[in-house]
Amino acid sequence: MIYTFLPMINSILNATAAVFLIVGFVQIRRGLYEKHKRAMLGALVSSGLFLTSYLIYHYEVGSVPYPHHDWTRPIYFAILIPHVILAAVMTPFIIAAVIYAFRNRFDKHKRITRWLWWVWMFVSVSGIVVYLMLYHL
Repeated sequence: MIYTFLPMINSILNATAAVFLIVGFVQIRRGLYEKHKRAMLGALVSSGLFLTSYLIYHYEVGSVPYPHHDWTRPIYFAILIPHVILAAVMTPFIIAAVIYAFRNRFDKHKRITRWLWWVWMFVSVSGIVVYLMLYHL
């Protein structure tokens, strides 16, 4: 099937977003605002491409059940459930943070991103773990 490569692409896009998030974090700490902006746009684009690919894959394939009925199953769901919830919850906050940044409302941008960065990192990294557990265990 042509869509079988998309989970791996999704994992790569999650990893790419995580790298951009780390780079953006380091750049803002160093006061390198333009580099921070480029890194965060990279994270935004990576996550947007992930979401597009994810939706296409699951539209075509449907739900993919966890195939293992052993000690890894509760661990898988302990990672998957907060991953899915936080991914859905963070999306409007990412949009708000981007709008605030482009409107030079850095006070509000900073207020949101202080916790949003950690959530976005968790979602990106846990997405990789979910992929590995689902397709490579």
